[in-house]
Amino acid sequence: MNPYERKRRWKFILLAFAVVIAGSSLWYTDYLVRKISDAERTRAQLWALSTRNIIAMPDVNDEYITFIYSMRDSLTVPAIVADSADNIITWRGLDSTKTDLKEDAQRKYDPKYFDSELKKMKYQHPQPIILELDSRKWYVWYKDSVLLTQLKAFPYIQLSVIAIFLLVAYGVFSSSRKSEQDQVWVGLAKETAHQLGTPISSLMAWVELLRTRVNSEDDPLIMEMENDVKRLETVADRFSKIGSKPILHNHVVYDVVEEFINYYRVRVTDKIEFVLAGDNQVEALINVPLFDWVIENILKNAVNAIEGPGMIKVDIRENLVKEQVFIDICDTGSGIPRLKFDTIFQPGYTTRKRGWGLGLSLTKRIVENYHKGHIFVKDSEIGKGTTFRIVLKSNMTYEATES
Repeated sequence: MNPYERKRRWKFILLAFAVVIAGSSLWYTDYLVRKISDAERTRAQLWALSTRNIIAMPDVNDEYITFIYSMRDSLTVPAIVADSADNIITWRGLDSTKTDLKEDAQRKYDPKYFDSELKKMKYQHPQPIILELDSRKWYVWYKDSVLLTQLKAFPYIQLSVIAIFLLVAYGVFSSSRKSEQDQVWVGLAKETAHQLGTPISSLMAWVELLRTRVNSEDDPLIMEMENDVKRLETVADRFSKIGSKPILHNHVVYDVVEEFINYYRVRVTDKIEFVLAGDNQVEALINVPLFDWVIENILKNAVNAIEGPGMIKVDIRENLVKEQVFIDICDTGSGIPRLKFDTIFQPGYTTRKRGWGLGLSLTKRIVENYHKGHIFVKDSEIGKGTTFRIVLKSNMTYEATES
């Protein structure tokens, strides 16, 4: 299992663990809410019974009346007693500024406020407590206490705060870790370029000496050796540019790609045919050493994907409407599963036992970060091949921006 797959599996495990914790918290809170809700209904029933006793038995002794009143007044749940036509008989625990209105020694109330409160109570508890008084029936409606309402909302608020905190912390630590990793890779790349400088210079001198010794200016073997040395020099130049903003120059894209293909085709099996097609005049601002790295990585992946004879075709087109350059690299290799179209650009993803999984990741970074372009898998089919598309801004876009 490659590091990216392992990392993704751990993310799923942690996510599942977080879901279990959140679910357990919500379940336990719901359990507490149901228990408190049952207790509040019991208290509402006691209040209703004490109210009925006060009304039905006005002539009982003072001690009993005191006991009944104390039971009724102990209720903290807001409640309303109404008849079948929703006419208010009495109430408990409502807003005193809208209920304790007195006029001619009779209690008055705000009809709109009571109508609103009654609707809330009926919504929360559709089944009222019924009080039977002789031939009359009164209905006791009540709503949840402030404590119960807050308890219902508490787990969602708590989980939201925890989630926001974890996301912010993850973002900060991830950014810090990525910054540290980038610094390490940049330092390693620049040191590699520095270390390669001396042997490359020596190799160039040895090639010149070899050409002088054998008196052959046009020997193909010596020319290819010289090309390889120049290639090493280009590689060292690439590594030296990592971490710094590259300088882009105007180049004909067809010529840049053709030069690299001519170098690369003699270094792979002759069973693979290279075809270059499309517009040989379109221009774009690119950094040749870095862009060669992009083409090299994609072509290497294409060669590794082809088993036996095959073909790699590079097609260069200009989209005048969007002012873009399309570079399609098609191969007849084994193909890529559709679910892996984005995964292959992740650092560490590779299908080869000895691969590092950095080629396409670096390719994506060079195209998108340095050239402000885009790269993606345009199409792929298992057993038939893959097409990568590189999108660059055409030179006319840069000229329009500069002007």
